[in-house]
Amino acid sequence: MKFKFLKVSALLFSLFPIAGTFAQSTLTGLKTEYLINPIGLDTPKPRFTWQMQDNSQNAKQTAYRILVDTDSTALLKEKANSWNTGWIKSDANLVTYSGQLLKPFTKYFWRIDISTGNKKNISKISGFEMGMMNMANWQGAWISDTENIKLKPAPYFRNTFTTNKKIKSVRAYIAAAGLYELSINGKKIGNHRMDPMYTRFDRRTLYVTYDVTQAINQGKNAIGVLLGNGWYNHQSTAVWYFDRAPWRNRPTFCLDVRITYEDGTVETIKSGKNWKTALSPIVFNSIYTAEHYDARMEKPGWNTINFDDKDWKDVMYRSAPSKNIVAQALHPIRNVEEIAAKTLKKINDTTYLFDLGRNISGVSKITLNGPAGTTVRLKHGERLYANGRLDISNIDAHYRPTDNTDPFQTDILILNGKGEQSFMPHFNYKGFQYVEVSTSTPINLKKENLVGYFMHSDVPVLGEVKSSEPIINKIYYATNNSYLSNLFGYPTDCPQREKNGWTGDAQIAIETGLYGFDGITIYEKWLADHRDEQQPNGVLPSIIPTDGWGYEWGNGPDWTSTIAIIPWNVYLFYGDKKLLADCYENIKKYVNHIDETYPTGLTTWGLGDWIPVKSKSPVELTSTCYYYADAVILAKAAKILGKNDDYLRYTALVKKIKEAFNAKYLNKEKGIYGTGIQTEMSVPLYWKIVPEESIALVAENLAKRVEADGFHLDVGLLGTKAILNALSENGYADMAYKVAAQKTYPSWGWWMENGATTLYENWPIDAKSDISMNHIMFGEIGAWLYKSPGGIRPDEKQPGFKHIILDPHVMEGLDAFEASHIGPYGKITSAWKKTANGIRYDITIPANSTASMNLPLTRDRNVYVNGKLNTDGKIELAAGKYVIENKAKN
Repeated sequence: MKFKFLKVSALLFSLFPIAGTFAQSTLTGLKTEYLINPIGLDTPKPRFTWQMQDNSQNAKQTAYRILVDTDSTALLKEKANSWNTGWIKSDANLVTYSGQLLKPFTKYFWRIDISTGNKKNISKISGFEMGMMNMANWQGAWISDTENIKLKPAPYFRNTFTTNKKIKSVRAYIAAAGLYELSINGKKIGNHRMDPMYTRFDRRTLYVTYDVTQAINQGKNAIGVLLGNGWYNHQSTAVWYFDRAPWRNRPTFCLDVRITYEDGTVETIKSGKNWKTALSPIVFNSIYTAEHYDARMEKPGWNTINFDDKDWKDVMYRSAPSKNIVAQALHPIRNVEEIAAKTLKKINDTTYLFDLGRNISGVSKITLNGPAGTTVRLKHGERLYANGRLDISNIDAHYRPTDNTDPFQTDILILNGKGEQSFMPHFNYKGFQYVEVSTSTPINLKKENLVGYFMHSDVPVLGEVKSSEPIINKIYYATNNSYLSNLFGYPTDCPQREKNGWTGDAQIAIETGLYGFDGITIYEKWLADHRDEQQPNGVLPSIIPTDGWGYEWGNGPDWTSTIAIIPWNVYLFYGDKKLLADCYENIKKYVNHIDETYPTGLTTWGLGDWIPVKSKSPVELTSTCYYYADAVILAKAAKILGKNDDYLRYTALVKKIKEAFNAKYLNKEKGIYGTGIQTEMSVPLYWKIVPEESIALVAENLAKRVEADGFHLDVGLLGTKAILNALSENGYADMAYKVAAQKTYPSWGWWMENGATTLYENWPIDAKSDISMNHIMFGEIGAWLYKSPGGIRPDEKQPGFKHIILDPHVMEGLDAFEASHIGPYGKITSAWKKTANGIRYDITIPANSTASMNLPLTRDRNVYVNGKLNTDGKIELAAGKYVIENKAKN
């Protein structure tokens, strides 16, 4: 199919010369549902997005036309039987399909034409393909090998079939409760890991679609499926009781392989009673701990056509895990980066320590040769004891093993003695930097025997930060490592100890994630998990998804405000209100519940400023600020979605919360909240609950407090979100930078100075508890780098960076800084450097968007925009590249 696309694109210009009317395509980034040429979509009204690539000044789209058809050649002739919008005067680049009813299993092609006023541009042809769309379209049966949840080995499944006609295309649709790997004719299909993504299995189950046209032979074929436990059959025991999940069962799957022949007929090979099953060499697998593999049990060729399966057992039917089987339309988890071991230390004849040189989420792969029956143990961890041995006491704190057969983060491999072999876990990932390998028989290992794979949701990179200060670059690198280490189809807190979707960590890191990465598909999936988990009264659990744990502890506005804060930020960054609309009633239920339970406008529900340095803020203060933020978002969403009665109602609630909060906590005369510690001062400023007339004094007092604290942090999780922003947004950017670049304890830089490559869970490196070394909860600094020294912000009046607010702060102690972000319209760049006579800014505004930049005029300086004197102070920028100089007058 790829070759067909290339031919069509080439034909487009050879068949229809574009002299005069159409210019050669400057349209890129064509996506359907934020994915490039996706297959297996379920949504009946997919969204189309695109970008203009035009470097000319003031480049702007004035009109667009979208053509959709099942025949790509029809689009060449400007025919579109599925949808032709006609020319629409608009500069929008996000359009929702509203043509003919889309059909399951059907391939559609689309192109976008735009006008820029004096010329028209035509895109290359893009495509998307619909999936099941309806539960009734599944033909396969849900099958497994047993319902014994205690059976440890992972099961193999196989089937053979024959094709006699010429094949046009083949799609495999597979849904699973648990995890799977699909293979055809002996080869694994795709490069995804850990499919399908984790959901509340008894409420929503995901299926994945693969194009397997090239994998199917004309003649005889074999299909193999390997099932893993994942979160569905949690056999490890820990404090969250996933082993008692209400959905728990032996993994199961349903598969349709839909073959379309050249003659137009369709045949579906499906899971059913004609399949066979046997146990695999994976003798144990746990998403939480590790994987054990006995190579002596390997069945070579088990998934090929000539394998003899006469000793294999019949499968059994199983009921579907839920009544809601839907497409997994998101960026998948992959082995994104291979990391060679940096060093190898031989401890004794049977023990070696591999060091990757950085902390990651993922797996190790070992390649070695040894006698049959040799047991190899690969223990993964983040830190070492003083004697150089691996220390996992910081990450197994919540594990409650019932015996010694499931050691934490320790893969176990038994060799078969048949020569060199490699092992990499199929259904597990870990958080680690070091791997301690011990063997029951002495084996000589070299550094090259082990590599690590950094695994995470493979979201495209959208942002970049460069600084003249090395410590800032290290902090940014570590922040991104921690963010990605905690993105596995949902945002997690840490990749080793928990792998839980802690809501508080995710709301803190949402802007960091969206500035740096194209995460909308992950967040839309995770907010669907929120909707699955919300109680009828509006309450959400503190971890999502959950087996039921977290409704009684850890939730509250400071954590579970994810239901409002994440859809709002997705709206700001993408200009797409779908998620806000999808979650609107859920936000409303949540806010109503707080209002009903805490009618005064103040709430004590929440965890508070988790893991502070030393000072503790009242839970009521921080939780009420988050309650206020939720109510503000709800009122704004009501206005955006045209719900005027709700807008009036929740605007009144916003006023009530604000007045009650300030009446209790603000000393208006002194300009101090509570006792005046950093979190108490910065959180109200950040969430803008401070009365307008008090902002300057409160900010001044915050600055005095930070100075009194030696320009060091004295905050926990909630204060970390607020502190740098509260300073920068209120005239104290230099002070914010001084805190951000601090190299002594407590600070981000202190971690870096001590060798960190990720962010930690606690400010003291030698803390006695809460000491994961790969957490994202203190990760707001990543977003702050874009917002303050970078000065790139979305404008909620024209979201999705349609209009960009540029306010880069030139800071004392920093000589140069550059931030870039690829928004919906293209790449935004904001760079500055100090020169001999002032400041030079290099700005790029992408086509079809605009920006506003404030450079207050002063007596001793002139501002020049592309060489022309500017006398306004506020600089309005159309699309294009700009050199802006703030120079001393001669």
